[in-house]
Amino acid sequence: MKRILPLFSYVFHPLLNSVYATLFYFVVTQNFFYQHEIYLVFIQVLILTLLLPVSIYYLLSSLGLLKSKMQLDKKERRLPLACHAVLLFILIKQSFSVLVIPELYYFFVGSLVSTMLALTLALFNYKASLHMIGVTLLTFFTISISIYYHMALLSLIAFFIVCIGFTASSRLDARAHTYNELILGFLLGALPQVGLWYIWLLPSM
Repeated sequence: MKRILPLFSYVFHPLLNSVYATLFYFVVTQNFFYQHEIYLVFIQVLILTLLLPVSIYYLLSSLGLLKSKMQLDKKERRLPLACHAVLLFILIKQSFSVLVIPELYYFFVGSLVSTMLALTLALFNYKASLHMIGVTLLTFFTISISIYYHMALLSLIAFFIVCIGFTASSRLDARAHTYNELILGFLLGALPQVGLWYIWLLPSM
């Protein structure tokens, strides 16, 4: 089991979950979009939530602003989180319209809120698990899509719930987080998504 647990830290890395959510969304809704629209949105998500953050991370490391290679400390989290929040804001403003893709729009709005909350905590020298935020965002987005499209996705939702547990265990096994930091990460990922349900999901039911 100890050999398997580290895989969850890599598979559910915080920068990958937005890509997973976008892929999942278009698998479900591909019949409602032209192929070029899917490619355009996915490429924008890939660039702004994965490729640019990775590039910024290595740039900050080369400038000596980040000294940790694997686990950022509380202070080192601030600049990457701020950059990620700016990129999410650009993605929301430029790539999505609430009238065209409300599901992804509100998912990324929730992601932005979670990122801003994690940044605020980092400014006060508190740390929440970014891995837990990411995998929780993905889980609650799957629940949202299941409700919105009246799809029976119980097996997939159960799978992601199990993945939350394994991801938390992997972070504990790596001694990267405490129990409180994992719980805090779960809450930061879940509460913004649930709060936004009152705006876009519940009125459509």
